[in-house]
Amino acid sequence: MVRKRGSLILCGAFLFVACNGLLLLFLWGRTPIGRFGGGGGAEPGGAEEWGVAKLKGGGTNLAGEVIRLAEEVESELETQKELLKQIQSHRSLWEKRKGMGKRQTDGEKVENEEGHKPPPQLSAVPPKDDSENKDQSQEENTPELIITAVQDPKVDTQLDNEIKELTDYTKLEVTVVSPQVVIPILVIACDRVTVKRSLDKLIQYRPSAELYPIIVSQDCGHAETAQVIGSYGSQVTHISQPDLSDIRVRPEHRKFQGYYKIARHYRWALNQVFNTLSHSTVVIVEDDLEVAPDFFEYFRALHPILTSDPTLWCVSAWNDNGREGLVDPGKADLLFRTDFFPGLGWMLLKDIWAELEPKWPTAFWDDWMRHPEQRKERSCIRPEISRTMTFGRKGVSLGQFFDQYLRYIKLNTDFVPFTKQDLSYLMKENFDVNFVKQVYSAPLIKVEELQQGGGLAGTGPYRVQYSSRDNFKVLARNLGVMDDLKSGVPRAGYRGVVSFLSRGRRVFLTPPEGWTKYDVSWS
Repeated sequence: MVRKRGSLILCGAFLFVACNGLLLLFLWGRTPIGRFGGGGGAEPGGAEEWGVAKLKGGGTNLAGEVIRLAEEVESELETQKELLKQIQSHRSLWEKRKGMGKRQTDGEKVENEEGHKPPPQLSAVPPKDDSENKDQSQEENTPELIITAVQDPKVDTQLDNEIKELTDYTKLEVTVVSPQVVIPILVIACDRVTVKRSLDKLIQYRPSAELYPIIVSQDCGHAETAQVIGSYGSQVTHISQPDLSDIRVRPEHRKFQGYYKIARHYRWALNQVFNTLSHSTVVIVEDDLEVAPDFFEYFRALHPILTSDPTLWCVSAWNDNGREGLVDPGKADLLFRTDFFPGLGWMLLKDIWAELEPKWPTAFWDDWMRHPEQRKERSCIRPEISRTMTFGRKGVSLGQFFDQYLRYIKLNTDFVPFTKQDLSYLMKENFDVNFVKQVYSAPLIKVEELQQGGGLAGTGPYRVQYSSRDNFKVLARNLGVMDDLKSGVPRAGYRGVVSFLSRGRRVFLTPPEGWTKYDVSWS
């Protein structure tokens, strides 16, 4: 095929040169126009030599004949110009086909004129933007262009009026593959060598080291813990908080020195992730958390919801009331909005950190996050069944809530393909309408009816209503859910409603219908 096209090009070029040569020879052979004889033509021969027709008056129209001859020459030149354009066009197409042939794999062969090639696939990745302000996650995930070559047999070109050849143009179809954001996992560590348990599960369930880099930030300078972290080599990135000094606190807060150091460590570590390493998001876990098999899938699927809904400010893997018996084991895919900041495995965006960092507290950062000044009526996403479980009784809280609540939290064991589900129901405009309707259409019952259960049919839902802070705490204790409130917000609550299972029935512990806001004095 290539040889034939080359021959056609040479043939066209030869025809062009030959025609022009003949024209020049024809003009060269004529006697120049000089002296005119009696016949009115150029000597010798006069009008007969030029073939000029005589006019009625016996003379000849020499000027008209010259004009006619000039027009014929001009017409011939235009014809040759068009022929040259066709030759050049054909050569350009041939060069394109030759270039495409060089990119084909070694196993492909040139077939005959009547055959058809399978469309070759080429890939091209555009160069990365050198902008220093871009996040590392964006730079490492530059959109990849998949270029597919498709033959179009309908397009043909003509070499001249008598020679035709069907030529395959190459039509490029460009598909942009959406990049996947890098979601680093920040492990906050200190002096627990049991961080190995946490890291083992993270690495076991991590689907991609590139999309989920694990960054272990260590405080305390504990050598044995550092050795454990270092044993993972390139599987994790180990960074160390440089300021290990004690923090000056009020005398009555000396016993809380650990909480001050934790707040300092969090601030430093988050600045490293967002400002030094230039990530756009992060999932924060502590060194005493074990993760579920679908931990990464959960955060990957909810990242677009978090970034697109301004009424959200975090995604948490934790359900404060996620104890065995309080959650539905058959609803591993059930997710809620919550006004209570859960922590214990949570996703944070860079723009939220930019808002919080300038006023970051010196201690008790998690309770500070629950203040109305920080929350600003924003919510988090939480699961029905937790995607993290704590195994660390040892810590600055000295086991507070661990023996009573935390040790009984159920960890999800079933992988839920969240990224294949439509999670738009969690957007505020969708969730609120359905949630309020479901809650306040449920039958209102007394807690005694629920505890006895004899007169209740089915699995609910049912509604138990509280009217004051003290009333809430009494009902919560009777029903087995956590009874503390922060700035008026109950744990796992949304719009004042706490959803859980009791004796196999779905129960909503609710304020009266028409609730509008939290009472911050309920703390």
